[in-house]
Amino acid sequence: MNSIPRLRFAHLPTPVEHLPRLSAVLGGPKLLIKRDDQTGLALGGNKTRKLEFLVAEAQANGARTLVSAGALQSNHCRQTAAVAAKYGLECILVLNGASPLVPTGNYLLDHLFGAQVVLVTERADRDRVFKETFDQAWADGKRPYLVPYGGSSPTGALGYAFAVQEFLSQGFHADWMVFGTSSGGTQAGLVLGQRVFGYTGKVLGISIDESQAWLKTHVSALAAEASERLGERIEFGPQDVLATDAYCAAGYGVLTNLEREAVRLFAKHEGILLDPVYTGRAAGGMIDLIRTGFFKQEETILFWNTGGQPALFAEKYQAHLLE
Repeated sequence: MNSIPRLRFAHLPTPVEHLPRLSAVLGGPKLLIKRDDQTGLALGGNKTRKLEFLVAEAQANGARTLVSAGALQSNHCRQTAAVAAKYGLECILVLNGASPLVPTGNYLLDHLFGAQVVLVTERADRDRVFKETFDQAWADGKRPYLVPYGGSSPTGALGYAFAVQEFLSQGFHADWMVFGTSSGGTQAGLVLGQRVFGYTGKVLGISIDESQAWLKTHVSALAAEASERLGERIEFGPQDVLATDAYCAAGYGVLTNLEREAVRLFAKHEGILLDPVYTGRAAGGMIDLIRTGFFKQEETILFWNTGGQPALFAEKYQAHLLE
């Protein structure tokens, strides 16, 4: 296996915990949770694992500025801003959404970490402005490194390939790994890690906003590209990717009863906080699959808590979580 540049700032390994009370309430399979909300960087989250590889690559290329993009309450952008501050890099974030009267949640933290924020009102304009912002930073001599949406590049995906190895070393058994998937980097890493490190269970991504067909095609291609960083290329096809888009019809970042119930159940019965966008939707989908008998009673499910809790305190969600 190739030696890959990596910075070591995540708090690893993250704990694996049993969820006996929630399992009993749902009357379903045994539940475990992988606490990637405790990775340490800027209140934690799954992007920390990816950024260990991405920032190492940026430094190797002489970068002085990290440029990335996402939604106004992007967890990825919050952690990108934090790691830039940690390593003395500038950070420019292109965020889509209306400017709030008072910065809250992740958007507040972006500013505390010293990021320069470029706001884009319309989501359709974000890609164009992202490119223009990067090009301008290059022209200004800032030596920018483009951190893709969600850190989802072949390099970033390596974070979750090695996360599989970490889980297997912790001595727990799980028939399923369940998590939220969107830009595909986390899922591509898990799919790659499943193959490389011999995880024999199933890896199921619950879509936050993308179609099942897109995820299967995109994730399999990304996993294959990421494998080249480890050595010889491994081919993956759509048939190697398990994903469902049954729970994302409401749209990205739209809080429904599905997410509200999931956030409440985890909080009330296990004292664990989920976020309203990613883990709330993924857990809501998992709960529905348990109730409809998708999983066998004797199986064990590992839910990856990928973080994002600062969004609980975002103006957009504060008034609606307890409806």
